Amino acid sequence: MPHLERRLGLLPATALNMANMLGAGPFITISTLMSALGGPQSMLGWLIALLIALPDGLVWAELGAAMPGSGGTFRYLLEGFGARTWGRLMAFLFLAQLLVSGPLEIASGYIGFLRYLGYLWPGMMDGNLPSRKGGAVLVVLGVAMIALLYRRIEGIGRLTVALWIGVVITVAGVLATGLWHFDAKLAFDMPPDAWHFNWGFAMGLGVAARTGIYDFLGYYDICYLGDEVKEPGKNIPRSVLLSLVVVAVIYVGVNLSITGTMPWRTFVPESAHPEALHIVSAFMERLHGKKVAMAFTVMVLWTCVGSCFALLLGYSRIPYAAAKDGIFFRIFARLHPTGRFPHVSLLLIGALAIAAGFLKFSVVLDTLVALRIVVQFLGQVVAVVLLRRHRPGMKRPFRMWLYPLPLVVATAGWLFVFATLDTAVLKFTGAAMAAGVGAFLGWSRWNRTWPFDAKPSESWPTR
Repeated sequence: MPHLERRLGLLPATALNMANMLGAGPFITISTLMSALGGPQSMLGWLIALLIALPDGLVWAELGAAMPGSGGTFRYLLEGFGARTWGRLMAFLFLAQLLVSGPLEIASGYIGFLRYLGYLWPGMMDGNLPSRKGGAVLVVLGVAMIALLYRRIEGIGRLTVALWIGVVITVAGVLATGLWHFDAKLAFDMPPDAWHFNWGFAMGLGVAARTGIYDFLGYYDICYLGDEVKEPGKNIPRSVLLSLVVVAVIYVGVNLSITGTMPWRTFVPESAHPEALHIVSAFMERLHGKKVAMAFTVMVLWTCVGSCFALLLGYSRIPYAAAKDGIFFRIFARLHPTGRFPHVSLLLIGALAIAAGFLKFSVVLDTLVALRIVVQFLGQVVAVVLLRRHRPGMKRPFRMWLYPLPLVVATAGWLFVFATLDTAVLKFTGAAMAAGVGAFLGWSRWNRTWPFDAKPSESWPTR
């Protein structure tokens, strides 16, 4: 029977995470971040995002090393909450939200691609939405991503490293240019009311924090491919934590490089400045002229491709893992007969991502962050506690430092970000979760599984 092969070492695993994190994120959200509080003080929200991501990274590192199978969070919630009872519900809810939030995250990279392509080929965007021409490009790009991933995992590992190298070169170019022309007065030019603390400041801080969270999304991408990682007990924790630390340093440098060279008032608020859609291109044109900016824009497009590639690769493994465990349609458990990759799952996520690319970026960002917090991030925090309590003898190649402090910090951060979301997003999230519970009950009744099975089940193995 075909099976997944462990071919990814530490370098491609870290490259996969970083390609995801450094793709469209920092190049399309700088103006969004600065607009949150109207100036450089918005970086406080980015710092809050980092203080959430670091302890959450320890959660991923412990779970990923202990359960290195395909599906990542799906498996952690299933085992953490009890594979025969509540874990089935949590895993199903994760899958349900992933079928929305996963394509949304990939689509954000497609939107970033269109924004920067608009610098070279105007007319890609019609306001905040893809134009007819941009929509055609989006579809072609989405199909190309699927085609790139329609191959064996060892070939994907080499391609991941190649895309990652392009990302690193692009980021290095921004950092070198920014540091050479850096002006501290521009970077820290605070507006008069920068630190006026009130309810509006708190809400703006929440916007900045979730923008930062969006930028960091992906430090855990390798966890979705646990069955394909060499020495997962070592390489998964190392790749997660290494990705977070390195990218955090890079993000600070990228933000300061641009705000220390371009007056932030030239692209804030984002809605009033068209150049905010391709801020790095405007940054390069300001310093080196149009030709250099056009060449550099091509490199930014490369990073967008790298990010979408990494995301689609990771998320395509989750419906496959769920189907293998009997919590999704069996057709998605199929592997390609010769390439040994989950091709049906890949096609599903790829098609949904193309459709999601036609939404507004603000809707994409807020919705995907909200859905992730409710089931995935908070759910994994609880899973760590339950596993330590009910399965103390479980092999844990990596144990988080200072337990349970990282769980407390991460939980407080996730709750703050969620509480500052727009009411419409909160209502949609609640409705989506309710629909997920209803779908699970219908699915379970049809298959006569928990909570409709004839025999009572134990939540955790007795061994």
